[in-house]
Amino acid sequence: MHAVSVILGGGQGTRLLPLTLERSKPAVPIAGKYRLIDIPVSNCINSGIRSIYLLTQFNSESLHRHISRTYRFDQFSQGYVRILAAQQTPSSEQWFQGTADAVRQSLRYLVEEEPDYVVILSGDQLYRMDFREVIRQHQASGAEVTICTKPVPRHDAGALGIMQVDDDKRIVNFVEKPGNTPALDPLRAPLYKEERYLASMGIYVFNRQVLVKLLEGSQPDFGKHIIPESIKSHKVFSFIFDGYWRDIGTIHSFWETNLSLTDPLPEFNFYDPKAPIYTDMRYLPPSKINCCDLNRCLLSEGCIISGHRILHSIIGIRAIVGDGSVIEHSVVMGADFYEREPEHGEVKLGIGRDCYIKNAIVDKNARIGDGAYLSPDGKKDVTHPLYVIRDGVIVIPKNAVIPPGFRV
Repeated sequence: MHAVSVILGGGQGTRLLPLTLERSKPAVPIAGKYRLIDIPVSNCINSGIRSIYLLTQFNSESLHRHISRTYRFDQFSQGYVRILAAQQTPSSEQWFQGTADAVRQSLRYLVEEEPDYVVILSGDQLYRMDFREVIRQHQASGAEVTICTKPVPRHDAGALGIMQVDDDKRIVNFVEKPGNTPALDPLRAPLYKEERYLASMGIYVFNRQVLVKLLEGSQPDFGKHIIPESIKSHKVFSFIFDGYWRDIGTIHSFWETNLSLTDPLPEFNFYDPKAPIYTDMRYLPPSKINCCDLNRCLLSEGCIISGHRILHSIIGIRAIVGDGSVIEHSVVMGADFYEREPEHGEVKLGIGRDCYIKNAIVDKNARIGDGAYLSPDGKKDVTHPLYVIRDGVIVIPKNAVIPPGFRV
């Protein structure tokens, strides 16, 4: 059995703006020290899949840099993470038009090794999965396509792509975002006593020859086009995944997912020694806490903390927090570098003295002046040159400079 994986680098990521203003979605930091792309790549490595292709297009420079620094396999393992960027070719002068089109344009590289199976993944989800289990079920069922699905209650099902299965887990119908309407009733999963519906996770396993055949046309998207057509013409089965899975597509889901990692027993566990999540080895010094009350926090390496209180928050690499500052329910991404003493009058890198930050995402390399007060205070959607508020979360963009005493 030989499998290769394809990780889709995502589109423009407009719902995550301004976090995606200068980076692609898979390059967005998560949990203080990782990036979203580390999740699918680590799942592949832990599943024994070492031939990994990453398809990129928008704002991909930082993603490329992270991949080249982090995933260097030795010459004896024959493993790789290979970046396939959108390019003009004699057969196509267009950028990727969708998920299926991205794979179609890259197909000649993916089939070079003549793999038995192609595993297609998203680059912006948080989960831990052993793809060997998926492939074993795929083989045992005689499937030509396997779609990973997540059981969800009715109130969540209406906004997702829902699979209808028979008693053998073969998919017989697919409805994209049926809404909480009577159209949901026949889609109920027969495998559960309680009311559950099987939502597509955007994780697929294809027999290589079947994938080549399904991509012969020009349809651009897997979820909207390829998958519904394959159900009619091929053996398509569901692999039901009952573990933790989150699709990180909005500012609120990003903020909420990060903060959930600070729970005493979080649903997603970064501390699993059998299936670690890999990332860039930065060789940073230990974090130094001069004085601060920390409660329910993830504190990354290389930080210098002199604040008053940090509660229910993520503190990223190289973060600096000044004396007397309070941070609550926030994601602070830290910095890409340390700086020498700035010029007189310049705002220092990091969070200054006596600041108050609540329900916020502070992107990398931000400079928060002394005495700044940053909180959405019930506002839902605001756009300002120095910040935005989305879904009740205030976001300070990358490299932003917030003047001393600034109040939101």
